[in-house]
Amino acid sequence: MSTLQIAAWVELGVCWIAWSLAFVRPRNRAQGAKKNVSAPASRWGIVLVMLGYACIWAFVRPVGFEKSATSLIASMIVGPPSVVLVWMAARHLDKQWRFEAALSEDHKLITTGPYRWLRNPIYASMLGMLLATGFAKTWWALFVAGVIFFVIGTEIRVRAEEKLLAARFGEAFARYKARTPAYFPFIR
Repeated sequence: MSTLQIAAWVELGVCWIAWSLAFVRPRNRAQGAKKNVSAPASRWGIVLVMLGYACIWAFVRPVGFEKSATSLIASMIVGPPSVVLVWMAARHLDKQWRFEAALSEDHKLITTGPYRWLRNPIYASMLGMLLATGFAKTWWALFVAGVIFFVIGTEIRVRAEEKLLAARFGEAFARYKARTPAYFPFIR
């Protein structure tokens, strides 16, 4: 195992730990909030996203498989900004964060912080962590499958959440949606 590979794996592990910790405070603060309305269809998206991550984390690879230095460096570049993005997003979303698509009685439309640039920065950070992991360890066939499952699942989740937001916030959400990309810059 090369020094670069060890460094990439260590950084990836640290990034995953830091990324996960971003949700501790929002989860604790959201526990008291009652769901007013939810979108059960988002659960299918969650399943597909998890399947995407399963592909990325699978240890299936051809004999002699090694990641290139370019791929390892790409992992090391993508991981840290994904962690920063999730921390910023979780801080701004705070008690409104939920695992599944749902709105609480006192839900507000968040358009500050990273939500100025992306409607779904947490999904963007999830994509970043998926890519960082794939670049560091995944065989290309599973990498492609993982990205496909992730994108399909995320699209289901985005549509379910945005349907709820459109129903609650009407024209304000329509204006926000028209000017702000979903989770990938420049794609509305």
